[in-house]
Amino acid sequence: LKDELSGKGARKRDEDRDETMIGGLLLISLGFTSPPSLLHGVSRTSSGRALSSVRMEDVGPLDTVKKGWGRFQESRSQGYGVKQAIADAIAGDYDVTAVQEEVQEEAKSSPLVLFTWEASPSCKKALELLEIAGADPKVIRLDQPWSEGNKKRAALGRLTGKSSVPSVWIGGKYVGGCDDGPSDSAPGLVKLAFMGKLKDLLEDAGALKARPALPQTEAVTSQ
Repeated sequence: LKDELSGKGARKRDEDRDETMIGGLLLISLGFTSPPSLLHGVSRTSSGRALSSVRMEDVGPLDTVKKGWGRFQESRSQGYGVKQAIADAIAGDYDVTAVQEEVQEEAKSSPLVLFTWEASPSCKKALELLEIAGADPKVIRLDQPWSEGNKKRAALGRLTGKSSVPSVWIGGKYVGGCDDGPSDSAPGLVKLAFMGKLKDLLEDAGALKARPALPQTEAVTSQ
């Protein structure tokens, strides 16, 4: 019985720690700076407990944060993971179906579409790789403005199973991010390249830049 109670106590501490960290992430993501009293001692904690002084019950007056926490819990209750739930919380209230239809139309608006934001190292890496491959992507920035981009990010996450950027679409089909993806059918650009499939996908979709025509004299000589 003692061991059982001890195990339950440990699980409760883990749940409290997880709630604490998620609450802190929501505070930061929603643009709030917590009062010093809430963050007392944070700088002295280990990375795993960096937000151990921030509790959702301590930020009752912040109505926006409370609503975000409610959206987070609702998303989790629907079976979504923590990252998607955080994306939903940050997105705010929006028409999920309408925004999903909007991003699907945007994803089909060009042979190669990337949903990105400027400061993301993964987005920069993906664009560099596609430049090397000779591709001509259409870039849709989710940070112009964030108020709309956060909704699109959450909608993309629900559609694809991955809320991080870049969200890469070739020929209207989701293929993952830069280094990875949520499934074998959408493994990301790097894995597709190593599998020898990326160039064919880009070519079949018409996403490669047109090669400049050779001058007539060179064309004759080369035949």
